[in-house]
Amino acid sequence: MASQFTPRLIGAPNTLDHRVFIEQNGQVVSSFHDIPLFADQSNGILNMIVEVPRWTNAKMEISKEEPFNPIKQDIKKGRLRFVRNCFPHHGYIWNYGAFPQTWEDPTVTHAETKAKGDNDPLDVCEIGEQVGYIGQVKQVKVLGIMALLDEGETDWKVIVVDVLDPLASKLNDIEDVERHLPGLIRATNEWFRIYKIPDGKGENAFAFSGEAKNKKYATEIIHECHEAWRRLVTGDTPAKTPSYDLSIRNLTVPGPGLV
Repeated sequence: MASQFTPRLIGAPNTLDHRVFIEQNGQVVSSFHDIPLFADQSNGILNMIVEVPRWTNAKMEISKEEPFNPIKQDIKKGRLRFVRNCFPHHGYIWNYGAFPQTWEDPTVTHAETKAKGDNDPLDVCEIGEQVGYIGQVKQVKVLGIMALLDEGETDWKVIVVDVLDPLASKLNDIEDVERHLPGLIRATNEWFRIYKIPDGKGENAFAFSGEAKNKKYATEIIHECHEAWRRLVTGDTPAKTPSYDLSIRNLTVPGPGLV
């Protein structure tokens, strides 16, 4: 399943000017809005965008504010952000990224986590063996989900596997991950709990006592966040408020952001 999307790199990595745009047939598209969430909805195959390849440390993420939403390195107090190595892990322990056409609405409190959305696309941890690259669009299947509570906000982490991975046919729900990749769910929980400690912050907390919910639950959350994105991009939810200012410019979705 060859990707029709390719990255276009601007500026040097590890600089404030570095951007990774995503192109389709030579045309820059919005990584937030134009890449479809569903690659093959009837078979449960979704598109994910790789922001941080496994075992790397630069905290790259889709810019919600810049036109066409390139991937860029996060900045804190004018400095580029890197995630520290937390023993025994090295960098991010999966290919980390996001689902396009999803949004965790910061005005909505989730009934079970009792916390509002974090104003980002849904985060995704892809657990296959291939190391991805920034701006890669992978086709994945959903396995489960965890609910990180990050500074008082709900920050879902969806666990997926690349459909081309050798284990993909054996991984169909969250319990299969423990069977075929023992310890990975526990390591994922630990990583999210401790990764900010070297920067002087405390441990992160989880909803559901850190339990990873199953594929059915994860799919419901994905559909909720896809619907929240639809409200955003069609103008039902404002893209600019006193607390955020999001770019909804795109080439494919009818509404106020269509170019």
